[in-house]
Amino acid sequence: MHRSSRHDLSDRRAMQDPIVAASIVAFAFLLAGLVKGVVGMGLPTVAIGILGIVMAPVQAAALLIVPSLVTNIWQYVAGPNLGAPARRFATLLVGVCLGTGLGIGVLTGGATGLASAALGTVLAVYGAIGLISARLRVAPQSECWLSPLIGVFTGLLAGATGVFAIPAVPYFSALGLEKESLIQTLGLFFTVCTVALAVGLMAHGQFSFQVATGSLLALIPALFGMLLGQRVRNRLNPIAFRRWFCIGLVVLGAYMALRATFKALA
Repeated sequence: MHRSSRHDLSDRRAMQDPIVAASIVAFAFLLAGLVKGVVGMGLPTVAIGILGIVMAPVQAAALLIVPSLVTNIWQYVAGPNLGAPARRFATLLVGVCLGTGLGIGVLTGGATGLASAALGTVLAVYGAIGLISARLRVAPQSECWLSPLIGVFTGLLAGATGVFAIPAVPYFSALGLEKESLIQTLGLFFTVCTVALAVGLMAHGQFSFQVATGSLLALIPALFGMLLGQRVRNRLNPIAFRRWFCIGLVVLGAYMALRATFKALA
């Protein structure tokens, strides 16, 4: 038996044990919630990144739906102006929905190796961008044509990997949004992204009642981790924490991409 086959078999056996599976899911969402509580984002990225090691990315994305939806609605409605982000980024949000619909076939199809490699690559690139901390700037007059393009491209990657990060998050940062406005805009953006992903998964039969129940249960450790992260945020150096978070994403993403590549070549 090839080494890659043995790894696949051990992964499946681990996830078939209810206690082991529940522990892995709980840990993934606890850590993801903690990161979101400290830095204001990262729940989908961390959760899918960890779960993607032991299950297909489409399964990890399905478990993400409820925790991501609830935490991002919470983040959005807590902001100062509910209507402003929706009006300003309407074309970007429409683009995300269209792109997700076009890319979802990669995530839900039989090419799990391709989806895993794509997910690992996106995680590594996202972490590398965070480490570089490049000061990108987008001119206001460019928003009218750039926003829908960013939305479609982000949706395509999200449909293939389940992670809504590249290039939308760097794009929002490059617009120079004020802190509270940025946090609220990200809450709205990730809410729409999660709904688009859920619709795509349901259309392909990947979000059944059983999966929805598991996703609902995953909300518990996610909320607990988020509250814990908010409590410890003032005790940590946010710059140092974000740096180590990005390093972790690069390592995790590179591991996933190389693992999927070696499996395909084996």
